[in-house]
Amino acid sequence: MSSSSNKKRTIGEKNLDYRKIFLGVDVKFKLENGKKLIPIGFDNGATTPALKCVFDEVYNNLLIYGSIGRGQGPKGELSTRKYEESRDKVLKFFNLQDTNTHTVIYTKTTTESLNILANILIKNKNDKVLTTRMEHHANDLPWRKNATVEYVDVDELGRIKIEDIENKLKKENGNIKIVSVTGASNVTGYINPIHEIARLAHKYGAIIVVDGAQLVAHKEVDMKGKDPSEQIDFLVFSAHKIYAPFGSGVIVGLIKDLDVKEPFVKGGGCVDYVFDDNVIWSEPPSLHEAGSPNFIGAMAMVRALEELKKIGFENIYNHERKIKDYLIEEMKKIDNVIIYGDTENTEDRLGVISFNIKNKDCYKVADIFAKESAVSLRAGKFCAHPYVARLLKVSNSYEEYEKNLDDADFGMVRLSIGLYNTMEEAKIFIDELKRIALDIY
Repeated sequence: MSSSSNKKRTIGEKNLDYRKIFLGVDVKFKLENGKKLIPIGFDNGATTPALKCVFDEVYNNLLIYGSIGRGQGPKGELSTRKYEESRDKVLKFFNLQDTNTHTVIYTKTTTESLNILANILIKNKNDKVLTTRMEHHANDLPWRKNATVEYVDVDELGRIKIEDIENKLKKENGNIKIVSVTGASNVTGYINPIHEIARLAHKYGAIIVVDGAQLVAHKEVDMKGKDPSEQIDFLVFSAHKIYAPFGSGVIVGLIKDLDVKEPFVKGGGCVDYVFDDNVIWSEPPSLHEAGSPNFIGAMAMVRALEELKKIGFENIYNHERKIKDYLIEEMKKIDNVIIYGDTENTEDRLGVISFNIKNKDCYKVADIFAKESAVSLRAGKFCAHPYVARLLKVSNSYEEYEKNLDDADFGMVRLSIGLYNTMEEAKIFIDELKRIALDIY
């Protein structure tokens, strides 16, 4: 399709220090058009490649892997000790090592984590939760099912107004039990001021839950905050977005609120005694980890966190910011390209850029990128339908949907940056985007 695709790719030559620590990012693939190319992974908002140190961690722990908390034996006892010690490493990562307020619960995903919280923190349907129209479905639908949900809308550029959060909290006069908000948007990359939101939540008697799926790999999160009013009460995230894609997730949360009458998921490992006519449940975190623990997943995730900390979040942020800023500035110059969100003041945006090309189907655009030049993007509504509808300025009403089904087929193309991405990859993307947008084939 393009001359740049025919050139020999030397992706990452100027940035070996980051790229060389990742697994599989330089493996060539043969495309349908016959070309053999190293794929460009610009879909990190969905999932990320593994760090090499994570691969090593998995291998080394498979050598000593035994049953966690069940039975005796050298392997099982060592695995159990490492599994329990890993919780302390997670707490340290979020600056909670010197507190006795939080614990770590291992889950499968961010989605499962939020479902667990919605089922144990909410006592009845009349409990009120405040969230936003920026959220991923995982931080919306579980609350809808279990509670009465109030929403803060977004402004014209897709940001949340902090004053709107306080206005809602003030209006409800202490009736809001939980404020649940994304740490960073998976559509626009906007970073929300979670500590400022925490202060407001606590001021009006609520606790805060932060969906950190898009945040943890890109920016340092200090859950302790500068003072108790800034404390993040609950944070959830997934390993597969922090370069450890092995099916594990985390709840870091307040012990006092996790010490509930009974868990959402029930079975072995979460009980002390089961009688014919009664059950004595375990204490958190075991209370919420029924079934066989994902030891390998936990080890992989913690190793990835340690590597990110070692690299340094200032280095991570600056590296990704340079690529993001270049992409936005170059995309603004291309006729027919529409970028969503603020493209002038981008300091509060992570490397997530959603766009469309006028008069071109978003799925077709992403398909051309993939099949012609091995660029991985995502197309659609990104599991954030209400937010995408607002950015596109289209109706998200079910009544309107029933009237005209075609109106529901809206979407965007999303590019999301990871630590291993390079400026060379960004330049290849821009070249391809120009050709697609300007119909130069």
